[in-house]
Amino acid sequence: MVWTSRVYFRKYGNFVDNIRLYVRGGSGGMGLPRLGGHGGNGGDIWMVARKGTTLKQIKDKHPNKRFTAGVGSNSSIHALRGNKGEDTQVFAPVGISVTTDDGRIIGELNSEGDRLLVAKGGHGGTLHSGFLPSKGQTRQIRLDLKLIADFGLVGFPNAGKSSLLTALSHAKPRIASFPFTTLRPEIGKVMYDDHKQVSLADLPGLIEGAHVNKGMGHKFLKHVERTKQLMFVVDICGFQLASNTPFRSAFETVLLLTKELELYKDELLSKPAILVINKMDLPEAPGHLRELEAYLENQEESSRLFPEDVIPKSLMCFTHIIPVSATAGLGLPLLKSLIRQSLEEEDIIETEGQRSERLLKLRREISTSSIPSWKFSQPT
Repeated sequence: MVWTSRVYFRKYGNFVDNIRLYVRGGSGGMGLPRLGGHGGNGGDIWMVARKGTTLKQIKDKHPNKRFTAGVGSNSSIHALRGNKGEDTQVFAPVGISVTTDDGRIIGELNSEGDRLLVAKGGHGGTLHSGFLPSKGQTRQIRLDLKLIADFGLVGFPNAGKSSLLTALSHAKPRIASFPFTTLRPEIGKVMYDDHKQVSLADLPGLIEGAHVNKGMGHKFLKHVERTKQLMFVVDICGFQLASNTPFRSAFETVLLLTKELELYKDELLSKPAILVINKMDLPEAPGHLRELEAYLENQEESSRLFPEDVIPKSLMCFTHIIPVSATAGLGLPLLKSLIRQSLEEEDIIETEGQRSERLLKLRREISTSSIPSWKFSQPT
């Protein structure tokens, strides 16, 4: 399938990936002792996942970051059972985890419409409580955004991830020729002529040792966890973080990136991934590319030529490998097509997998369903 090259772009604003909120459930209402009336329960506070919502919108709309629910009504001679206080809904983006201040996970919002109770209202007054109500639950909670894009750009500093994001989506991350250019995620969104949109995230710089939180390790890796697919971006001429660190060739870079992901969480290696070989406009690039292609043809044998500490237990299987130049525009139209193609291929695989799973479940149900057995009386 071929797509037209004309693409529209949208830039996202300043990105906020976590926020701390104060939430308080509503207090219950008073009971009525002489008639045994029950006070109404206090309202609850719910986090509700809604597409198009961002943590930045919550921050801007509610600068004090405090949410309280309604108070339950008192029991009265006109209404012995008081009404429940009004619930408060806080709309949040899809793909967040909600934790307490001490790091305990309350729950996650993974799909639009998912609801999570974060602060329960107090009970209304009853005979058992001496008709006195209780206060609502009070909490400090953290919303941590993990699912941020269709593709997460994975690469060491100066691989050209920010330049690539700019070229593909017209987002405007800070770009310079020194490590740790990207200090917070930058998201660009590409819209094709048929209005298909693909989001790309340039994540904070990954370095060797990120899995043990060196540099911005965990801040980077937590986002990689829940991007749909990965895009490895590798400098064809190799990489050296500093003068006192070893120089890494393009193939060594692929191995090290794979190892960092594996050491953090080996499930990350099961994600579909594209390998983008960047900076092909440099004079020495063609020779390095031939060398890299030879290594990639048989990764397992090639990896044995390198020190043991850079070799991952499992090797990455790339769906597409493409050389580009983010600055010169070389290979970018094809890369845009492959990005979309990779997502659509994965959608087909998921759909077929779901269909097979449903069919298998149906077969199990049929095989375990009760089949009437006919019993004949034996002659006496």
